Amino acid sequence: MEAHALNTSIYKEALVVLGAAGVVIPLFHRLRVSSVLGFMLVGVVVGPFGIASFAPRLPWLSAIAITEPDSIAPIADLGVALLLFMIGLELSFERLWLMRRLVFGLGSLQVSLCAALLALATVALGYNWSTAIVIGLALAMSSTAVVIQVLAEEKRLNTPTGRTAFAILLFQDLAVVPILFAVGALGPATQSGGAVGIGLAIGQAILAVAAIVALGRLVLRPLFRSVARTHSADLFVAACLLVVISTGLATAAAGLSMPLGAMIGGLLLAGTEYRRQVEVTIEPFKGLFVGVFLISIGMSLDIRTMGAHPLLVFGGAGAVVLLKLLIIAPVARTFGTAWTSGLQTGLLLGPGGEFGFVIVSVAIGDHLLAPETAGIVLFITALTMATIPMLSKLGNAPGLMPKTHIDPALLVPETSEAVPRVIIAGFGRVGQTVAAMLETHSVPYVAIDSDPRRVAAQRKQGKPIYFGDITRIELLRRVHLDTARALVVTLDDTAAADALVAGARAERADLLIVARARDANHAAHLYRAGASDAVPETIEASLQLSEAVLVDVGVAMGPVIVSIHKKRAEMQAAIKAMAPDAEIRTLGHRRLRDRL
Repeated sequence: MEAHALNTSIYKEALVVLGAAGVVIPLFHRLRVSSVLGFMLVGVVVGPFGIASFAPRLPWLSAIAITEPDSIAPIADLGVALLLFMIGLELSFERLWLMRRLVFGLGSLQVSLCAALLALATVALGYNWSTAIVIGLALAMSSTAVVIQVLAEEKRLNTPTGRTAFAILLFQDLAVVPILFAVGALGPATQSGGAVGIGLAIGQAILAVAAIVALGRLVLRPLFRSVARTHSADLFVAACLLVVISTGLATAAAGLSMPLGAMIGGLLLAGTEYRRQVEVTIEPFKGLFVGVFLISIGMSLDIRTMGAHPLLVFGGAGAVVLLKLLIIAPVARTFGTAWTSGLQTGLLLGPGGEFGFVIVSVAIGDHLLAPETAGIVLFITALTMATIPMLSKLGNAPGLMPKTHIDPALLVPETSEAVPRVIIAGFGRVGQTVAAMLETHSVPYVAIDSDPRRVAAQRKQGKPIYFGDITRIELLRRVHLDTARALVVTLDDTAAADALVAGARAERADLLIVARARDANHAAHLYRAGASDAVPETIEASLQLSEAVLVDVGVAMGPVIVSIHKKRAEMQAAIKAMAPDAEIRTLGHRRLRDRL
């Protein structure tokens, strides 16, 4: 049988992207350069206006160059969709309702004012009104992908600046659809019946979103419950990607953006017990695919445009950022934001965004923008996007921004997840007993269990429990291991319990870890792994049995309790002696003694 020839060209783009992620970006990290800027610089270098332009004369360069940006466009679009999906998981419909004043009030003012003033500035440069409106709308948009990525890297998503920026970005994402309709209406080919067509299109979009929400509420929970019962990580990944792609394609078919549909899918899953495990599953895909999107942005930068119109490009980029900053900061202040947060938000949202590319491409198709003008707008958009990490650091520079009191009216009420809690790993009979005692003493907790039936049943009773593989350190971080008061390990699987204790201890040295053990040998092993306390089932059962026998044969309760406590202490000492090299953490015992 003749061997089939391998076409290596189809793997070139993948090798370039993986090479950037595995080699170039770690180098930028060591140089303390933002990964966002790193990916975009990779796009500039390998793109059609970088080394690919020299490939005809130096053919060997074609092996590391991407001459067709459209070849990675589907993966880039999926990266933005995954990012919006993760935002939806963190948001939930309830939190979106709480943020409605910032989203629809502040967001709508930002878009309308920025678009109007940018259009006026464009008219002043000699362009006609149709062209000016398109340019104003395109440059008024900001980059959800880059801004959220930068805020996440800087751990500022839950700060007043992060919440304000997110609210404006969310409105921009929602406003893309009517903006695209408005751009289409400006086209010279638009007929008098265009208004009716726009109305029908908007109605179709609303019906599509309503259908996705209704179907998602009926289907998603049973789907993930069915997949979770298989205990297959591969199937769980497939289910997550199915939700992202299907919801994204559904909205795209209705004339909306694919990322908007993905965000709706995230919103629907945010209220389920599978939310945390979904976050952990999607995170690696999101990071890599968003990197592809950033590479595609860098590939769009035509250096020749900068050489032909340097004053217009750099002057325009600076003017766009400055104008949007001067609008966003005072407008945000009128909504209760401190000047510090308003200025930081203005610096983050001053640059252009990915939807600006979409608006410009539609305008080109409708003959609203000349190719040369469109090239300048695209270059200004991409160039300003590349400055977002630098502008974010500028906003955080010590002493640059005045320290002011944060208006409480701005702060979205924090969920209970932000409160330091006890984390219960495993919610079987032992875990439920521990939870009941914590509730008796008003100690907040969150539980994680891998049994979907158990999680569903406990959720119906109002318990703070989520589905997931608690042995994954990413999931521990999602439930705020960094602020947890303690970790209680009640898992039946000894190997999983060992891995969890070791991983949690490596993540946080001062954490109080109380673990369930099979027997004395397993307890000693848990101590060596980093447990603060290990409680063997066999010893506790024998002590309880001894207590019952002594009381039943007539021994007074007081002496029995004393002897039981003494015996327990002796057995614990013996177990700890089996692990002489272990660092036994007795913080919990000291606190108990202090209270007594």
